[in-house]
Amino acid sequence: MARKCLLAREEKRKKTVAKYAKLRKELKEKGEWEALQALPKNANPIRLHNRCTMTGRPRSYYRKFGVSRLVLREMALRGEIPGVKKASW
Repeated sequence: MARKCLLAREEKRKKTVAKYAKLRKELKEKGEWEALQALPKNANPIRLHNRCTMTGRPRSYYRKFGVSRLVLREMALRGEIPGVKKASW
């Protein structure tokens, strides 16, 4: 499980990105680069990082399922994900 502060920081970034999305788009279309740089750093969507919804793990994240590889494997073994099963050959 990720530390609570890291999860909270990511949520705060998501809110900031959503808040400034429209303004960022307008400034980019006008080409006002100085005004764009005056916005907060966390207003840039590049700074967002995908995290597992169950554990908060930042690495090995599967976008299709929204979880990390470890949680995906556990869920597949338990049969909680339809159409997914552990491979064996």
